[in-house]
Amino acid sequence: MKTIFKTLLMMSALLMFSCNDDSNEAVAQTTMSQKMYITIDGASQPVTLYNNAATQALVAKLHDGNVTVSLNSSGGFEIWGALGFSLPTSNEQITAQPGDVILYNGSNICLFYGSNSWSYTRLGHIDNLSENELRSFLKAGESNISVTLSLEPMTSSVSEMRKDAASQDGTYYN
Repeated sequence: MKTIFKTLLMMSALLMFSCNDDSNEAVAQTTMSQKMYITIDGASQPVTLYNNAATQALVAKLHDGNVTVSLNSSGGFEIWGALGFSLPTSNEQITAQPGDVILYNGSNICLFYGSNSWSYTRLGHIDNLSENELRSFLKAGESNISVTLSLEPMTSSVSEMRKDAASQDGTYYN
């Protein structure tokens, strides 16, 4: 009886370890080490990219320069608009989640702050923002949102702050 118990225990442990290794390997194969950045109103957020033909073509395009698009809110779950060029598709029926960056119809980009089920090509996922932070960052509900896609974060920095001699109320501006 002890031998059977030990054998079952050892087999369970081996099965558990082999499942963990496979899932880590699968995740590593589905994402790229290259990050993309989305910038809206001077704030940049990193995007973990899926490793597929669409993202490889997008990264190649971004090596030539940043891409700026105008996106609009739609359906209460996304901002979307035309990229101005086409990318290869590998559409699959999925339910996009908040933070997902999706290619729609080969030439439209969708940035999700809610969820929706449709046939999409996955591009990536915006890192480290809660659903409320995503809604704010993506300007949920607004139109004509200028969005820049890049391979480096686009930040504006303040190197020095000086009080304007004419300012009487003590305000500072960047």
